[in-house]
Amino acid sequence: MKMASTSNEQPWYTALLGFAENFRTSNPPNIRLCIHCLQSIFTFKPPPQIEARTHLQLGNILLTHTKNIDAARAHLEKAWSVSSSLSANDDVLFESASILSQLYEQQNQVQLAKPILHRAIEMSQQAPYWHCRLLFQLAQIFAIEKDFLSACGLLGVGAEFARTAQSDYTRMLFLLSKGMLLLIDKKMKDVDECLSMVSGLIETYQGSPIHKESLKVFFLVLQVCHYLMSGQVKSVKPALKQLQQSIQTITQIHTDDEPLSGNPVDLFQWLPKEHMCVLVYLVTVMHSMQAGYMDKAQKYTDKALMQIEKLKMLDCHPLLSSFQLMLLEHIVMCRLIMGNKSMAIQEIFQACHVCQQQPRLFTTHGAQIHTLLGLYAMSMNCMEAAEAQFKTASKLTTVSDLKSFVNLNLAIVYLRTNRQTELVGLLESIDPEKLESGSHSLKAAAYYVQGLQAFFQARYNEAKRYLRETLKMSNAEDLNRLTSCSLVLLGHIFLSLGNNREAMNMVTPAMQLAGKIPDVHVQLWASSLLKDLYRMCGDSHNEAEEFRMHSSFSQSLLKDHFQSSQMSEHGLIQWTDGQCPFHLCSTSVGSSSML
Repeated sequence: MKMASTSNEQPWYTALLGFAENFRTSNPPNIRLCIHCLQSIFTFKPPPQIEARTHLQLGNILLTHTKNIDAARAHLEKAWSVSSSLSANDDVLFESASILSQLYEQQNQVQLAKPILHRAIEMSQQAPYWHCRLLFQLAQIFAIEKDFLSACGLLGVGAEFARTAQSDYTRMLFLLSKGMLLLIDKKMKDVDECLSMVSGLIETYQGSPIHKESLKVFFLVLQVCHYLMSGQVKSVKPALKQLQQSIQTITQIHTDDEPLSGNPVDLFQWLPKEHMCVLVYLVTVMHSMQAGYMDKAQKYTDKALMQIEKLKMLDCHPLLSSFQLMLLEHIVMCRLIMGNKSMAIQEIFQACHVCQQQPRLFTTHGAQIHTLLGLYAMSMNCMEAAEAQFKTASKLTTVSDLKSFVNLNLAIVYLRTNRQTELVGLLESIDPEKLESGSHSLKAAAYYVQGLQAFFQARYNEAKRYLRETLKMSNAEDLNRLTSCSLVLLGHIFLSLGNNREAMNMVTPAMQLAGKIPDVHVQLWASSLLKDLYRMCGDSHNEAEEFRMHSSFSQSLLKDHFQSSQMSEHGLIQWTDGQCPFHLCSTSVGSSSML
């Protein structure tokens, strides 16, 4: 914070402020003497305006350069108290309100932040920049509390204020922020209306190119997420391609050449360009994961994580940790599909470390981490641990899509362990016709689980009916992994019925598709079926080839299984309560399962 004085202020004040600024900007900075100079101002019993400003400066310096948070908070509270009692409203009042509220939020005391922000918003009607900034800030607090109605109401107020202040750019930022919260709250009809309105406004926007492109990226990210949340992996492709083109355009715009807007309401930035690039990588990974392109998901995850590490060296923004965590969640699922459990459990442990650095992340991502541990435990054949992890995840989340995903996997655990009573208790929650989630892919997966259940009970005709429904839905949206799983299970059913020709027609494309993904478990299953089919056909050459492939997949999985079971991180599958038990991972843990 630059320390400046005005010409009509006392010489002692100007001198002390000059000394403080000199100590702050010296190389290296002498923060102790800077603070000493600022504190000396109070010995002169300065007028309230100077008193408030000095408390604000001290609060900022202590927050930025020391660990003395209590002293920083006391100075900020004094700055707010003094400035809010003055008749003139200036930047000191609004900045102290904003920074003090941020500090309260970081200390999980949002109930103290809200009244300050409400009052500052009322007082900032004639200070357009601060009015918008404080509206964004209060809306964010309501969003964190999941009070989306209040948050959207404030963002609507902000959009109208920006319109009257003749800032189309900030109006669209408010509207897109509102659209984002509506999307999180699953108000899909309202999301469509909001995005439709903003689409037209972006098209006719005549402002700076960097503003226009950043609005376009924000809009397209929401559109892509809208499709992905609905499980529409094929329908999203045009929007995703547009987003990737738009981010390339943004990286080529030199912001130094951009003319600055004279409107103070335009002085907002959605995200820095570098953060936008990471976000586009992230949504590309999300799409690749859902569509079943594991190599592509790995490639973009590596790029994004490398970019995050570079950015964290410059500024460890909390948003980067959120991006890092979401990337790790997706890459873990890729590793498990590709049969690389040892890397998966290490990356789950890495995700726990990210949460340790930013404790609030465990509140928002704890359920996902326990879900990943459940999937890992399933792949290790530790069914009791998998069940415990899924039940923990279900308790920690209120998100319908995640609950459905967890219940579908829990149903598979019960099928594999022949626990009919528990399975019957779950059936209604995973009925595709009654599924709480509106996701196309989850509904298709629910039909697959019903088909799997019918197969285990030898109700083959019923199983075929469910699996054909899965195939119809997965083909419509290019859900490659569900397609390959359904085909290989149909092949198994036809083989059980003695229809070898139909079995071959199902298993062969399943094997080809699984190879493209690649999904090593489907490849193992399909090669086992093909080996038997070729033997029945008397085709010894192909039988030998499939036997070789089956042995190769089996050996690879066994080797990885043993390696994973010997890793200290494997002990995480026993963790279902409280903070991550990092001590469990300090010594090697023996194998707790067998294939």
